[in-house]
Amino acid sequence: VQLQASGGGLVQAGGSLRLSCAASGRIFSINVMGWYRQHPGKQRELVATATSGGFTNYADSVKGRFTISRDSAKNTVYLQMNNLKPEDAAVYYCNAVIRRFSTTEYWGQGTQVTVSS
Repeated sequence: VQLQASGGGLVQAGGSLRLSCAASGRIFSINVMGWYRQHPGKQRELVATATSGGFTNYADSVKGRFTISRDSAKNTVYLQMNNLKPEDAAVYYCNAVIRRFSTTEYWGQGTQVTVSS
């Protein structure tokens, strides 16, 4: 299984970006897909997750600005980020809990988000 993330880049404060992450490989089902981020020198932190049942969860710092969505047919998760702030700048990682022969957590490669003030 591979998670391929894309969509990072440089944006001015107040701007928007959309991250995408597609899971590929032999997948029976995906329980949870989500996004985490890591600031330099800090631990990775949850940004948002979405379950197969449609339940979403957000970090308080992004509520009202970020929206997570999933396309189950494409095994893809999106993160629409609006009104970006300099503190949103980080490396964003895609995450998925995938059921194949067992249930395993997978991580995608990071994608850099840079927000200029």
